Amino acid sequence: MFSLTMNVKKILSLAASTIKLFIIILLFNFNSKADGQNIKSYSDDKGILALMYHRFDENKYPSTNIQMDVFKQQVKIIKSLKYNFYNPKDLEKNFHIAKVEKQILITIDDAFSSFYEVAWPYLKKEKIPFILFVSTEAIGKKGYMSWDQIKELEKENIANIGNHSHTHDYLVDFKNTDFINDINTANKIFIKNLGYNPIFFSYPFGEYSNFIKEHITKNFKFSFGQHSGVIDVNKDQYELPRFPINEKYGDLKRFQFLINLQPLQYKTLFPKEKYLTKNNPPSFSVEFFDEQKNLNNINCFSDEGNQWEKSNVNFSKNILNIDFREKFLFRRGRINCSLNDNGIWRWFGVQFSIKQN
Repeated sequence: MFSLTMNVKKILSLAASTIKLFIIILLFNFNSKADGQNIKSYSDDKGILALMYHRFDENKYPSTNIQMDVFKQQVKIIKSLKYNFYNPKDLEKNFHIAKVEKQILITIDDAFSSFYEVAWPYLKKEKIPFILFVSTEAIGKKGYMSWDQIKELEKENIANIGNHSHTHDYLVDFKNTDFINDINTANKIFIKNLGYNPIFFSYPFGEYSNFIKEHITKNFKFSFGQHSGVIDVNKDQYELPRFPINEKYGDLKRFQFLINLQPLQYKTLFPKEKYLTKNNPPSFSVEFFDEQKNLNNINCFSDEGNQWEKSNVNFSKNILNIDFREKFLFRRGRINCSLNDNGIWRWFGVQFSIKQN
């Protein structure tokens, strides 16, 4: 009887160990899949090209303004090229599916009154979908939309509302607790006025650190920066690129070029941390997929030393390294790389935030 009891205990112990091991394997596989969301395979993805606007017909602010007649011409160019306007409502279901046709996504930051008064009637008439990113502290103040106006937009299928923080401040300079309070405040105000917190987030000034990004992943489904590039299935959905369009960078010749760009896909990009504190300039490398041809045609430009120049690039197999000339001086440092791939122009960009003394 004693021997039988001991055998039963051994069997139960072995079974428990087996179950525990099985659970560990499952968790490992799950985490591997989670970690591997950015370790994907090369695809013939035509991509989603996101455009970022702010003000419309506000001539006093050329760095964030676009003339409405120019905007209409840009829309005309997009339509003439047979590109579809992408409804961001579809991001959740098909973000990880390669796009067989180029898609164009319109985004507008800050909810200025000029958007509501000038651009909104046109977008509604043309049935062009968009995301409007709202910083909650400014809503209702002079020059900004009201909550009633935002609710009016939100009733339309083409209108999608995004969270743009509460203060629209330099969040990377905040203490961690102050940053979290800022986001929590915005979330509560959205819930109070719209009944929900949006799934889209836009980093103010395109600035974020690993800590900020990690917190955003817990509150949102997608987040956008202000670095240029084309969204593809291999991009991090919490570091989505956009091309800023304004009076300086909105001329039609440049627009015609960028609207035809396709993704320059990569496996990994280092450093992961985009907020530079001590490591300025950083060690920078990008690993491309083996399937990407013509990498010898790549050109990169960067603005270290507050001077845009061609970057010092070297390759080790399919890994690109940039040796920066000096430190990044301004609070934001940028790298833009383009590739002529047998007549198809591909592009990606990176933005660093620089710790200010």
